[in-house]
Amino acid sequence: MNANGEDDRLLLLHIRPSIDQIIRTTNDSTFLRIGDRTKELKGMDLRNLEYNKNTRHYEDECNTDAEIEDLDENLIAEYKHRIGADDLSTHQVLKARGFIRRIHGEEKLTNAAVLLFASTVTQFFSNCRIRFIRYDGTSAEVGTRMNIIKDVNIEEPLPRLIEKAKQFLSIQLREFTALDPKTGQFKTQPEYPEFAWLEGIVNAVTHREYALSGNYIRVTMYDDRLEILSPGKLPNLVTVDNIQETRFSRNPQIARVLTEFGFVRELNEGVKRIYSDMKEQNLESPIYTETEQAVTLILKNNIEQRNKMTTKLTLDQRLDQADQGLDQADQGTDQVGLETTENRILAVIKNNPQITQVQIAEELNISKSQVKYYIGKLSKAHRLAREGTSQKGKWIVL
Repeated sequence: MNANGEDDRLLLLHIRPSIDQIIRTTNDSTFLRIGDRTKELKGMDLRNLEYNKNTRHYEDECNTDAEIEDLDENLIAEYKHRIGADDLSTHQVLKARGFIRRIHGEEKLTNAAVLLFASTVTQFFSNCRIRFIRYDGTSAEVGTRMNIIKDVNIEEPLPRLIEKAKQFLSIQLREFTALDPKTGQFKTQPEYPEFAWLEGIVNAVTHREYALSGNYIRVTMYDDRLEILSPGKLPNLVTVDNIQETRFSRNPQIARVLTEFGFVRELNEGVKRIYSDMKEQNLESPIYTETEQAVTLILKNNIEQRNKMTTKLTLDQRLDQADQGLDQADQGTDQVGLETTENRILAVIKNNPQITQVQIAEELNISKSQVKYYIGKLSKAHRLAREGTSQKGKWIVL
Protein backbone atom coordinates (compact mmCIF):
# COMPACT_ATOMS: atom_id res chain seq x y z
CA MET A 1 0.00 0.00 0.00
CA ASN A 2 1.44 3.37 -0.98
CA ALA A 3 1.27 6.75 0.77
CA ASN A 4 -2.17 7.40 -0.77
CA GLY A 5 -3.64 4.26 0.81
CA GLU A 6 -3.80 2.48 -2.57
CA ASP A 7 -2.64 -1.04 -3.38
CA ASP A 8 0.78 -0.93 -4.94
CA ARG A 9 3.65 -3.18 -5.95
CA LEU A 10 7.18 -3.49 -4.64
CA LEU A 11 9.89 -4.48 -7.09
CA LEU A 12 12.66 -6.45 -5.36
CA LEU A 13 15.94 -6.83 -7.27
CA HIS A 14 18.45 -9.49 -6.22
CA ILE A 15 21.95 -8.44 -7.32
CA ARG A 16 24.42 -11.27 -6.90
CA PRO A 17 28.03 -10.31 -6.15
CA SER A 18 30.56 -11.04 -8.88
CA ILE A 19 33.19 -13.63 -8.11
CA ASP A 20 35.79 -13.42 -10.87
CA GLN A 21 35.20 -10.14 -12.67
CA ILE A 22 35.06 -6.42 -12.03
CA ILE A 23 31.67 -4.77 -12.69
CA ARG A 24 32.00 -1.32 -14.27
CA THR A 25 29.44 1.33 -15.22
CA THR A 26 29.11 2.63 -18.77
CA ASN A 27 31.52 5.46 -17.95
CA ASP A 28 34.08 2.88 -16.66
CA SER A 29 33.56 3.61 -12.94
CA THR A 30 33.68 0.87 -10.30
CA PHE A 31 31.72 0.98 -7.04
CA LEU A 32 31.88 -1.10 -3.87
CA ARG A 33 28.91 -1.50 -1.54
CA ILE A 34 29.94 -1.12 2.12
CA GLY A 35 27.00 -1.46 4.52
CA ASP A 36 24.46 1.15 3.43
CA ARG A 37 27.02 3.22 1.53
CA THR A 38 28.44 3.06 -1.99
CA LYS A 39 32.10 3.89 -2.45
CA GLU A 40 33.76 4.54 -5.81
CA LEU A 41 37.08 2.69 -6.09
CA LYS A 42 40.08 4.41 -7.58
CA GLY A 43 43.86 3.99 -7.62
CA MET A 44 45.28 1.26 -5.36
CA ASP A 45 41.83 0.40 -3.97
CA LEU A 46 40.68 -0.56 -7.47
CA ARG A 47 43.95 -2.35 -8.17
CA ASN A 48 43.67 -4.45 -5.01
CA LEU A 49 40.11 -5.42 -5.99
CA GLU A 50 41.46 -6.55 -9.37
CA TYR A 51 44.05 -8.70 -7.61
CA ASN A 52 41.37 -10.23 -5.37
CA LYS A 53 39.06 -10.94 -8.33
CA ASN A 54 41.96 -12.54 -10.21
CA THR A 55 41.56 -10.15 -13.14
CA ARG A 56 45.10 -8.94 -12.49
CA HIS A 57 48.09 -10.81 -11.00
CA TYR A 58 50.61 -8.75 -9.07
CA GLU A 59 53.21 -11.45 -9.63
CA ASP A 60 52.96 -10.95 -13.42
CA GLU A 61 53.60 -7.20 -13.35
CA CYS A 62 57.00 -5.96 -14.46
CA ASN A 63 59.54 -4.93 -11.86
CA THR A 64 61.25 -1.85 -13.23
CA ASP A 65 64.12 -1.92 -10.70
CA ALA A 66 65.55 -5.44 -10.99
CA GLU A 67 67.87 -6.88 -13.62
CA ILE A 68 68.90 -10.47 -14.40
CA GLU A 69 72.22 -9.73 -12.68
CA ASP A 70 70.29 -9.30 -9.43
CA LEU A 71 69.19 -12.95 -9.46
CA ASP A 72 70.95 -15.71 -7.53
CA GLU A 73 72.87 -17.80 -10.08
CA ASN A 74 73.04 -20.88 -7.81
CA LEU A 75 69.29 -20.80 -7.15
CA ILE A 76 68.57 -20.38 -10.87
CA ALA A 77 70.90 -23.30 -11.63
CA GLU A 78 69.07 -25.47 -9.10
CA TYR A 79 65.74 -24.51 -10.64
CA LYS A 80 66.95 -25.30 -14.17
CA HIS A 81 68.14 -28.69 -12.98
CA ARG A 82 64.79 -29.46 -11.35
CA ILE A 83 62.87 -28.75 -14.58
CA GLY A 84 65.42 -30.51 -16.82
CA ALA A 85 66.71 -27.31 -18.44
CA ASP A 86 70.40 -27.44 -17.50
CA ASP A 87 71.51 -26.79 -21.09
CA LEU A 88 69.38 -23.66 -21.56
CA SER A 89 70.47 -20.14 -20.73
CA THR A 90 68.94 -18.29 -17.78
CA HIS A 91 67.31 -15.85 -20.20
CA GLN A 92 65.70 -18.68 -22.18
CA VAL A 93 64.28 -20.33 -19.07
CA LEU A 94 62.94 -17.10 -17.58
CA LYS A 95 61.40 -16.05 -20.90
CA ALA A 96 59.80 -19.46 -21.49
CA ARG A 97 58.28 -19.50 -18.00
CA GLY A 98 56.85 -15.98 -18.34
CA PHE A 99 59.29 -14.36 -15.89
CA ILE A 100 60.47 -11.85 -18.51
CA ARG A 101 57.98 -9.49 -20.15
CA ARG A 102 58.15 -6.44 -22.35
CA ILE A 103 57.15 -3.01 -21.14
CA HIS A 104 57.61 0.06 -23.36
CA GLY A 105 59.78 -2.00 -25.71
CA GLU A 106 62.13 -3.19 -22.92
CA GLU A 107 62.44 -6.64 -21.37
CA LYS A 108 61.87 -6.61 -17.64
CA LEU A 109 61.69 -9.24 -14.92
CA THR A 110 58.31 -9.86 -13.33
CA ASN A 111 57.65 -9.47 -9.62
CA ALA A 112 57.42 -13.27 -9.36
CA ALA A 113 60.93 -13.69 -10.78
CA VAL A 114 62.35 -11.25 -8.24
CA LEU A 115 60.49 -12.79 -5.30
CA LEU A 116 61.60 -16.29 -6.28
CA PHE A 117 65.19 -15.76 -7.36
CA ALA A 118 66.64 -12.38 -6.27
CA SER A 119 69.92 -12.64 -4.34
CA THR A 120 68.85 -9.85 -1.99
CA VAL A 121 65.09 -9.99 -2.24
CA THR A 122 64.45 -7.38 0.47
CA GLN A 123 66.23 -4.82 -1.73
CA PHE A 124 63.11 -4.91 -3.91
CA PHE A 125 60.47 -6.20 -1.47
CA SER A 126 61.29 -5.04 2.05
CA ASN A 127 58.62 -7.25 3.62
CA CYS A 128 59.43 -10.48 1.81
CA ARG A 129 60.42 -12.08 5.08
CA ILE A 130 59.25 -14.26 7.93
CA ARG A 131 59.44 -12.82 11.42
CA PHE A 132 59.54 -15.36 14.24
CA ILE A 133 58.51 -14.12 17.70
CA ARG A 134 58.51 -16.33 20.77
CA TYR A 135 56.70 -15.23 23.94
CA ASP A 136 57.18 -16.54 27.45
CA GLY A 137 53.62 -17.41 28.41
CA THR A 138 50.27 -17.55 26.65
CA SER A 139 49.84 -13.86 25.80
CA ALA A 140 51.87 -10.93 24.50
CA GLU A 141 52.71 -8.41 27.21
CA VAL A 142 53.93 -4.85 26.64
CA GLY A 143 55.96 -2.22 28.45
CA THR A 144 57.79 -3.35 31.57
CA ARG A 145 56.04 -6.75 31.33
CA MET A 146 57.22 -7.37 27.77
CA ASN A 147 57.81 -11.11 27.50
CA ILE A 148 59.46 -11.61 24.11
CA ILE A 149 62.30 -14.13 24.50
CA LYS A 150 63.22 -14.50 20.81
CA ASP A 151 62.70 -12.24 17.80
CA VAL A 152 64.29 -13.32 14.51
CA ASN A 153 63.83 -12.22 10.89
CA ILE A 154 64.42 -14.62 8.00
CA GLU A 155 65.02 -12.85 4.68
CA GLU A 156 65.58 -14.99 1.59
CA PRO A 157 64.12 -15.58 -1.90
CA LEU A 158 61.00 -17.70 -1.55
CA PRO A 159 62.38 -21.26 -1.98
CA ARG A 160 65.16 -20.58 0.53
CA LEU A 161 62.79 -18.66 2.80
CA ILE A 162 60.74 -21.82 3.30
CA GLU A 163 63.79 -24.04 3.81
CA LYS A 164 65.43 -21.71 6.34
CA ALA A 165 62.16 -21.23 8.22
CA LYS A 166 61.82 -25.01 8.42
CA GLN A 167 65.35 -25.44 9.79
CA PHE A 168 64.96 -22.63 12.32
CA LEU A 169 61.52 -23.54 13.62
CA SER A 170 62.34 -27.23 14.01
CA ILE A 171 64.87 -26.43 16.74
CA GLN A 172 62.50 -24.03 18.54
CA LEU A 173 59.72 -26.56 19.09
CA ARG A 174 59.67 -28.78 22.15
CA GLU A 175 59.16 -32.49 22.65
CA PHE A 176 56.84 -34.23 25.11
CA THR A 177 57.69 -37.64 26.57
CA ALA A 178 54.98 -39.74 28.22
CA LEU A 179 54.33 -43.33 29.12
CA ASP A 180 52.14 -45.06 26.54
CA PRO A 181 49.67 -47.17 28.58
CA LYS A 182 49.08 -49.50 25.61
CA THR A 183 52.72 -50.48 25.10
CA GLY A 184 54.20 -49.71 28.51
CA GLN A 185 57.00 -47.81 26.76
CA PHE A 186 57.94 -44.15 26.79
CA LYS A 187 56.86 -42.29 23.67
CA THR A 188 58.23 -38.96 22.53
CA GLN A 189 56.14 -36.68 20.33
CA PRO A 190 56.94 -33.29 18.83
CA GLU A 191 55.00 -30.29 20.10
CA TYR A 192 53.14 -30.07 16.77
CA PRO A 193 53.15 -32.42 13.76
CA GLU A 194 55.89 -31.21 11.44
CA PHE A 195 53.64 -31.33 8.39
CA ALA A 196 51.04 -29.08 10.04
CA TRP A 197 53.30 -26.14 10.85
CA LEU A 198 55.44 -26.50 7.72
CA GLU A 199 52.39 -26.58 5.45
CA GLY A 200 51.10 -23.48 7.24
CA ILE A 201 54.33 -21.66 6.41
CA VAL A 202 54.37 -22.95 2.82
CA ASN A 203 50.80 -21.75 2.27
CA ALA A 204 51.59 -18.35 3.74
CA VAL A 205 54.62 -17.91 1.45
CA THR A 206 52.78 -19.20 -1.62
CA HIS A 207 49.43 -17.46 -1.29
CA ARG A 208 50.09 -14.25 0.62
CA GLU A 209 49.15 -10.96 -1.04
CA TYR A 210 52.51 -9.53 -2.07
CA ALA A 211 50.88 -6.32 -3.30
CA LEU A 212 50.33 -5.45 0.38
CA SER A 213 53.82 -4.12 0.99
CA GLY A 214 53.19 -2.96 4.56
CA ASN A 215 53.07 -6.38 6.18
CA TYR A 216 55.05 -9.61 6.39
CA ILE A 217 54.53 -13.25 7.36
CA ARG A 218 54.67 -13.64 11.12
CA VAL A 219 55.12 -16.88 13.07
CA THR A 220 54.32 -16.35 16.75
CA MET A 221 55.03 -19.02 19.35
CA TYR A 222 53.31 -19.04 22.73
CA ASP A 223 53.47 -21.72 25.43
CA ASP A 224 50.12 -23.14 24.31
CA ARG A 225 49.88 -22.38 20.59
CA LEU A 226 51.61 -21.46 17.33
CA GLU A 227 50.17 -18.76 15.08
CA ILE A 228 51.10 -18.25 11.40
CA LEU A 229 49.88 -14.94 9.94
CA SER A 230 49.77 -14.38 6.18
CA PRO A 231 49.15 -10.86 4.77
CA GLY A 232 45.99 -10.46 2.70
CA LYS A 233 42.56 -12.07 2.73
CA LEU A 234 41.86 -15.56 1.43
CA PRO A 235 41.85 -15.51 -2.38
CA ASN A 236 38.66 -15.50 -4.45
CA LEU A 237 36.27 -18.37 -3.59
CA VAL A 238 38.23 -19.67 -0.60
CA THR A 239 36.73 -19.06 2.86
CA VAL A 240 37.61 -20.25 6.36
CA ASP A 241 34.64 -22.65 6.07
CA ASN A 242 35.56 -24.31 2.77
CA ILE A 243 39.35 -24.09 3.01
CA GLN A 244 39.72 -27.89 3.23
CA GLU A 245 37.91 -28.49 -0.07
CA THR A 246 38.42 -25.36 -2.16
CA ARG A 247 41.66 -24.61 -3.93
CA PHE A 248 42.55 -21.29 -5.57
CA SER A 249 45.98 -19.77 -6.07
CA ARG A 250 46.46 -16.03 -5.86
CA ASN A 251 50.00 -16.44 -7.23
CA PRO A 252 49.92 -19.31 -9.77
CA GLN A 253 53.42 -18.63 -11.11
CA ILE A 254 54.96 -18.67 -7.64
CA ALA A 255 52.91 -21.76 -6.74
CA ARG A 256 54.17 -23.59 -9.83
CA VAL A 257 57.83 -22.93 -9.07
CA LEU A 258 57.47 -23.87 -5.40
CA THR A 259 55.74 -27.07 -6.55
CA GLU A 260 58.76 -27.81 -8.75
CA PHE A 261 60.98 -27.25 -5.73
CA GLY A 262 58.88 -29.82 -3.87
CA PHE A 263 57.18 -27.52 -1.35
CA VAL A 264 53.63 -27.07 -2.66
CA ARG A 265 51.05 -29.80 -3.19
CA GLU A 266 48.72 -28.79 -6.00
CA LEU A 267 45.86 -31.21 -5.26
CA ASN A 268 44.78 -29.37 -2.10
CA GLU A 269 45.53 -32.31 0.18
CA GLY A 270 47.85 -30.06 2.21
CA VAL A 271 45.20 -28.31 4.32
CA LYS A 272 43.25 -31.56 4.78
CA ARG A 273 46.37 -33.22 6.11
CA ILE A 274 46.95 -30.41 8.61
CA TYR A 275 43.58 -31.34 10.13
CA SER A 276 44.22 -35.09 10.02
CA ASP A 277 47.76 -34.88 11.44
CA MET A 278 46.61 -32.71 14.35
CA LYS A 279 43.79 -35.18 15.08
CA GLU A 280 46.16 -38.14 14.86
CA GLN A 281 48.36 -36.54 17.53
CA ASN A 282 45.28 -35.95 19.75
CA LEU A 283 45.47 -32.18 19.32
CA GLU A 284 42.65 -29.72 18.70
CA SER A 285 41.64 -29.00 15.12
CA PRO A 286 43.50 -26.09 13.51
CA ILE A 287 41.72 -22.74 13.55
CA TYR A 288 41.70 -20.33 10.59
CA THR A 289 40.71 -16.71 11.15
CA GLU A 290 40.43 -13.91 8.61
CA THR A 291 40.41 -10.11 8.84
CA GLU A 292 40.53 -7.45 6.15
CA GLN A 293 44.32 -7.50 6.38
CA ALA A 294 45.44 -11.07 7.05
CA VAL A 295 44.69 -14.77 7.46
CA THR A 296 45.94 -16.58 10.57
CA LEU A 297 46.39 -20.30 11.18
CA ILE A 298 46.35 -21.27 14.88
CA LEU A 299 47.75 -24.62 16.05
CA LYS A 300 47.19 -25.53 19.72
CA ASN A 301 49.54 -27.90 21.52
CA ASN A 302 47.24 -28.98 24.39
CA ILE A 303 50.11 -28.42 26.80
CA GLU A 304 48.06 -28.65 30.01
CA GLN A 305 46.82 -32.13 29.23
CA ARG A 306 50.25 -33.22 28.07
CA ASN A 307 51.87 -31.98 31.25
CA LYS A 308 49.44 -34.08 33.27
CA MET A 309 50.22 -37.14 31.17
CA THR A 310 53.96 -36.63 31.11
CA THR A 311 55.80 -38.98 33.40
CA LYS A 312 58.82 -37.65 35.25
CA LEU A 313 61.67 -39.82 34.06
CA THR A 314 64.58 -40.80 36.26
CA LEU A 315 68.08 -40.08 35.02
CA ASP A 316 68.58 -43.78 34.25
CA GLN A 317 65.43 -43.79 32.10
CA ARG A 318 66.62 -40.71 30.22
CA LEU A 319 69.97 -42.39 29.56
CA ASP A 320 68.21 -45.53 28.36
CA GLN A 321 66.13 -43.44 25.97
CA ALA A 322 69.23 -41.68 24.66
CA ASP A 323 70.96 -45.04 24.14
CA GLN A 324 67.95 -46.33 22.21
CA GLY A 325 67.91 -43.21 20.02
CA LEU A 326 71.62 -43.51 19.22
CA ASP A 327 71.31 -47.25 18.58
CA GLN A 328 68.54 -46.55 16.08
CA ALA A 329 70.66 -43.89 14.41
CA ASP A 330 73.60 -46.33 14.19
CA GLN A 331 71.30 -48.93 12.60
CA GLY A 332 70.09 -46.42 10.03
CA THR A 333 66.58 -46.05 11.42
CA ASP A 334 64.77 -43.23 9.60
CA GLN A 335 62.64 -41.30 12.11
CA VAL A 336 60.70 -39.10 9.71
CA GLY A 337 59.11 -36.06 11.35
CA LEU A 338 60.64 -36.77 14.78
CA GLU A 339 63.30 -34.31 15.94
CA THR A 340 65.31 -36.03 18.70
CA THR A 341 67.31 -34.01 21.20
CA GLU A 342 70.54 -35.24 19.57
CA ASN A 343 69.37 -34.03 16.15
CA ARG A 344 68.34 -30.67 17.59
CA ILE A 345 71.79 -30.28 19.15
CA LEU A 346 73.44 -31.14 15.83
CA ALA A 347 71.20 -28.61 14.02
CA VAL A 348 72.20 -25.84 16.45
CA ILE A 349 75.90 -26.73 16.09
CA LYS A 350 75.68 -26.77 12.28
CA ASN A 351 74.23 -23.28 12.40
CA ASN A 352 76.97 -22.05 14.79
CA PRO A 353 80.06 -24.31 15.11
CA GLN A 354 81.56 -21.98 17.78
CA ILE A 355 78.55 -22.27 20.10
CA THR A 356 79.23 -23.25 23.74
CA GLN A 357 77.44 -25.95 25.70
CA VAL A 358 75.85 -23.29 27.89
CA GLN A 359 74.49 -21.52 24.80
CA ILE A 360 73.16 -24.82 23.41
CA ALA A 361 71.29 -25.43 26.68
CA GLU A 362 69.75 -21.93 26.51
CA GLU A 363 68.85 -22.32 22.83
CA LEU A 364 67.06 -25.64 23.31
CA ASN A 365 65.61 -25.03 26.79
CA ILE A 366 67.32 -28.08 28.29
CA SER A 367 69.78 -28.45 31.17
CA LYS A 368 73.56 -28.12 30.81
CA SER A 369 73.98 -31.66 32.14
CA GLN A 370 71.73 -32.98 29.37
CA VAL A 371 73.79 -31.13 26.76
CA LYS A 372 76.99 -32.55 28.19
CA TYR A 373 75.58 -36.07 28.21
CA TYR A 374 74.23 -35.96 24.66
CA ILE A 375 77.44 -34.43 23.30
CA GLY A 376 79.37 -37.24 24.94
CA LYS A 377 77.09 -39.79 23.31
CA LEU A 378 77.35 -38.10 19.90
CA SER A 379 81.15 -38.07 20.20
CA LYS A 380 81.26 -41.78 21.07
CA ALA A 381 78.99 -42.50 18.11
CA HIS A 382 81.45 -40.59 15.86
CA ARG A 383 78.81 -38.07 14.87
CA LEU A 384 80.45 -35.07 16.52
CA ALA A 385 84.05 -33.96 17.14
CA ARG A 386 85.77 -30.98 18.75
CA GLU A 387 88.61 -29.04 17.15
CA GLY A 388 90.81 -26.64 19.15
CA THR A 389 90.61 -25.51 22.78
CA SER A 390 87.41 -25.14 24.76
CA GLN A 391 87.66 -21.34 24.52
CA LYS A 392 88.63 -20.93 20.87
CA GLY A 393 87.69 -24.25 19.29
CA LYS A 394 84.74 -25.30 17.16
CA TRP A 395 82.47 -28.30 16.69
CA ILE A 396 82.65 -30.53 13.63
CA VAL A 397 79.57 -32.54 12.66
CA LEU A 398 80.68 -35.86 11.16
